[in-house]
Parts: sequence; C-alpha cells; structure tokens
Amino acid sequence: MSPPKANHAPAPDKVRIARALISVSDKAGLVELGKALAARGVEILSTGGSAQRLAEAGVPVKEVSDHTGFPEIMDGRVKTLHPRVHGGILARRDIHADAMAQHDIPGIDLVVVNLYPFEATVAKGAAYDDCVENIDIGGPAMIRAAAKNHDFVAIVTEPSDYEAVMDELATHDGCVTLALRRKLAQRAYARTAAYDAAISTWLAGQLGETFPPRATLSGALAQTLRYGENPHQQAAFYVTGEKRPGVATAVQLQGKELSYNNLNDTDAAFELVAEFEQPAVAIIKHANPCGVAQGSNLLEAYKSALLCDPVSAFGGIIAVNRSLDAETAEEISKLFAEVVIAPDADEAARALLATKKNLRVLLTKDVPNPAEPGMMIKQLSGGFLLQNRDNGRISPAELKVVTKRAPTEQELADLLFAFRVAKHVKSNAIVYAKNGATVGVGAGQMSRVDSARIAAIKSAEAAKAAGLSEPLTKGSVVASDAFFPFADGLLAAAEAGVTAVIQPGGSIRDNDVIAAADEKGLAMVLTGMRHFRH
Repeated sequence: MSPPKANHAPAPDKVRIARALISVSDKAGLVELGKALAARGVEILSTGGSAQRLAEAGVPVKEVSDHTGFPEIMDGRVKTLHPRVHGGILARRDIHADAMAQHDIPGIDLVVVNLYPFEATVAKGAAYDDCVENIDIGGPAMIRAAAKNHDFVAIVTEPSDYEAVMDELATHDGCVTLALRRKLAQRAYARTAAYDAAISTWLAGQLGETFPPRATLSGALAQTLRYGENPHQQAAFYVTGEKRPGVATAVQLQGKELSYNNLNDTDAAFELVAEFEQPAVAIIKHANPCGVAQGSNLLEAYKSALLCDPVSAFGGIIAVNRSLDAETAEEISKLFAEVVIAPDADEAARALLATKKNLRVLLTKDVPNPAEPGMMIKQLSGGFLLQNRDNGRISPAELKVVTKRAPTEQELADLLFAFRVAKHVKSNAIVYAKNGATVGVGAGQMSRVDSARIAAIKSAEAAKAAGLSEPLTKGSVVASDAFFPFADGLLAAAEAGVTAVIQPGGSIRDNDVIAAADEKGLAMVLTGMRHFRH
C-alpha cells in the first residue's frame, strides 16, 4: 500500500500543550513533570502505576480508561490501543478537525512514554515467558504515532528530556517549539529502533541464530569526543549496554576527557590484561602491547612489563588486573602515561595518582572474562563485518610437539603466555617472552620475518638502555600468531636467541620449518589455532 501524499500547510512553530498522555515504566522525574504540567492547566491522561503515582503526589489525573470509555482488558495488554487515544495523537489539527469533532476525539499535544524494561529483564536472566511479557506494544505504537505527527505533538521517551520540555513551557508560555518537537521525534524513533533491535537480537539468541538474516545494532551516546583519530575527524562514543567490565562501564576518577584513541587503546589494554590469572600488567601504545608481564604482585609485573620497551611505554596506556596498590601506583607515577585502568585502587594509590592531574584513572570493579562470548563489529563501505570475539584458548594438552626436543616446563609456561599476548598484537605478530614477561614485540608488519627482526632489535635496545650485557631475547621463547610460511621467520627468532617456538602450523612448508627448528636445537609446538588481529 502506498502512503498518502502530503497536502497540508507548514507546521506551526509553537504548539500549546493543553492535554498530555503520560504512561511510564521509569518513574524518575514523573511527579516534577506532572506538577509543572498541572500548574499550567494541562489535562493529564495516564495509566496504571503512573496515574497512581501522580495522584498520590496531588497531581490531577484522568485514567485513560475514563477518557476512552473502555476498560483495560487482557491483563493490561490493551489499554491505550483505542481510536480516542491514537486519533488524538495522530490527528493533524489543520486538516482533521472535522473528523475529531465528528468522533469526539480531543487532541493530545504531549505524549510521555517510556517502555516496559525489556532489556533489563533480559539482563537479569529472566525466564523466556517473563521476557516476552516485558515486550511493550502500546508504548511503541504511541511513540511512533506521536513522533510521526511531531508537527503538532511533542513526544518524550526519556526522563532526561523532561527538563527541556519544562523549560520551553516556561519560556514560551505553555508552548513547545517545532525545533524541540523535531529533536524529540528523532530521539523517539531511535529509542523504538533500539528496543526492537534488543528484542530481535534476544530472539535470535533464543533460536540459536548467531547470524540472523537481518542484524540490528544500536548504541546509546555516552560521550561526544573532541575529535576522532585525527583532529579533522568528528567522533563520539556509544555504548551497547553489554555489561562487560571495561571502558564502557568504568568510572573515571580523574584526569582529562578521554579521547577517541584513549578509548580504543584502553579497551585493548584491559582486554589483554584480563587474559591472565596471576597479577598482570599490560602497557599499550597504538592498540599494541609494548610490554606485558605477570608476577607474584603488580609491582613485580609492572617493572617486568616496562623493561620490554620503556621508550614506547612513554605516553602509553597501563592496565592491571588487580586492585592497584600504593607501591605500584608510585612506580607508575614516575612514567608519563595517558590512562591507568584497573578493577579498583586502594586509597593510598588513589592519592598518589591524584598528584598527576592530567592522568586519566578508570576503575571498572571487575575484569572481563576472556572466555565469555561476544560479538565484534568492523565497518566497511556499504556494510559491516560481524564476528565472534576471539575467546580461543589453548591448553597444554592441546599442544602438539613436532620437534625432536620437547619444551621444558618453564619454556611451556612462557610459550602459553606469549601466545596469549600474541592474540592481542596486530598481525603479523611476533612475541618474545621469558619468565612470564614479554621481552620483544613485533606488530603489524606485512612480513612475519620483519616482525621477528623488529622485535629483536627493540629488545636489544631495551637491554642496552637497562645496562644489560645481552639482549633480553637471549634464552626466551617466541610466539607467532599465524604459521611461518617459510623458515626465515623462525631463523630470525633463532638468531635472537630463542629456545622454543609456539605457532599454529598449517603451512605447506611446515616440514621445512620443523627441520629448521631441529637444526637449531629448538623445541616447537603447534596449536592448530591462529590469532589474526587486524
């Protein structure tokens, strides 16, 4: 069916609010709004709990069932789905006045509706039937009707917008301007779109459909950023509502506003440090680790992580997976860092970091579960890619020893550590590790052998800066995020002094690589799992 053609006059700039319909699940600010409307003589129609709350506060209110002459039925499923409600919302005052008079349909000038808490019901793990009962029907219908007819009707879906409406009523003698009505209409459609997206995503999950025929995404604006990756780009931060500990749920204790790059790098740092059960520290620069270590405590882990590449660590992001203590905070405060993110921090640590006024400190209450499923999105021109979060883990039992020599117990521990780190390094990724700490990282190179060489060079520079007599890679192990296509990458690592290798395997030249490892006396294990990161 084709939509009707517009045949009406331009919308009025100001619309006087004579009658309002209020039906809200979230009662925040309800009484204040009701009193402001009543003070201007606005007739208030309402339903159920909203009507009761207003009446208890002394606000004159008329039940919708009294307005329609039809009772709520079917356990409240049908109460606002009535011509006297929707006619009053949808009627254009310039061309539908006769129909309104003929059918005795008074106009409704303001609709204040927020929806049944479907998202919250799902989040708390409610049963299927309870989730379905919390799918609002009348609410979205009224919201969409009022938003469509914003030439004459103001629609409010969030308590945060009440103040703007009350301000306009005060400024414009009981009227709401077209500019605000249009803004509220956009927000209303965004809200119903997000609501429907949440329902469809939940239903797809109930059906076991990871990738349904139509994917719907939504986010709520958390922060408008000063700029994007570069000053000439505009940017904003939106949150999806996923309750995963991290930058989206953290509390910022201090410091300047987080930038686009801060947010991206901090997320990378916290996701990496969450990989480890022991106290661990990750130092990130441009979404790549320049030092990662675990230890018996955070201070030990921090010093080991910083040793890997102290030059690159300058101006980086520091993530820890334990509550930050004063000793570690004091050591961190010696380095210029952009952000520190931790599950918590004791009072002494907070006081120490507070002396660094520009340092952003984020606390998350918890660390993300690296094994937890989730989705990742990458924008393309004309579309987007959607994939599961890389939550792959390799256990010692899953490793396949392919060389004449098997790794020692210490080598095995370092190999597994290095492979976990490699998962968080941009491909092609090479990670050298020793005693539970990275000693060299090669990231983002087009050639794997170049990554191996660059990591070794930076390791030698770090050793020299620390006054050590030999490169940190001497006696280390190496992890590769994907297979070695040729033996040259492995040989470059051998030249750096590694004793053991972990890599996925799967190259047509695996036998050549294995032979090269045997010739150098290296132990090598295959994971059968790769960790590309682009």
